[in-house]
Amino acid sequence: MSGHSKWATTKHKKAAIDAKRGKLFARLIKNIEVAARTGGGDPAGNPTLFDAIQKAKKNSVPADNITRAVKRGSGEEAGGADWQTIMYEGYGPNGVAFLVECLTDNRNRAASDVRVAFSRNGGNLADPGSVAYNFSRKGVVEVAKGEGIDEDSILMAVLDAGAEEVLDMGESFEIYSDPKDVVAVRSALTDAGMDYDSAEVQFVAGTKVEVDVEGAQKCFRLIDALEDSDDVQNVYTSMDMSPEVAAEFAEDED
Repeated sequence: MSGHSKWATTKHKKAAIDAKRGKLFARLIKNIEVAARTGGGDPAGNPTLFDAIQKAKKNSVPADNITRAVKRGSGEEAGGADWQTIMYEGYGPNGVAFLVECLTDNRNRAASDVRVAFSRNGGNLADPGSVAYNFSRKGVVEVAKGEGIDEDSILMAVLDAGAEEVLDMGESFEIYSDPKDVVAVRSALTDAGMDYDSAEVQFVAGTKVEVDVEGAQKCFRLIDALEDSDDVQNVYTSMDMSPEVAAEFAEDED
């Protein structure tokens, strides 16, 4: 029976990964549509669109899907939805602050999905402003670790481009900057011969809440529940883990 149950577990994991991949593709396509609608369909003159396309390509979104999303967003092709951005605020397990960004064509459905995810996973929605004050918009460029890529070499490349700090995230580095400098930072990286995984503007928490492994597991369950909604585009939290807790958490996940 053990072999059977192992196969069942593996199949379940594969189904879960495939489902997550489908949802990720949908989010990346939405990003492209909105960027094209906001700043036009030419990536050369629309850095937000350029970065949205790059991120989609790096996550293996088919080229046809990307092209059609640009056309829908820019109005060349019919079928683009009227996406609205709505932010929800809440608290998760251990008092971790959550900022949930929805991109939706149905406000009622989005609100319901977010509310249910919080209530079923040890969290609760909060009044507007009660969490958002702790988050600020930052340019975030992610660089995978590799040969010749360390904190010093990254700093040398991006310091003059407006980078504020470089954080070691375990398997990658994150470079923080003012939102207006994100294009300059990613350009400085490529000029220095370094590739980057993503470049975008995110919400970053000022005050963090350190969690243990159990707290991290609870918070990630809530994140997963939120991301299960087609309307949820991004989930930002104030959760912080020590390297030891992060290593233990990763082991448990495997």
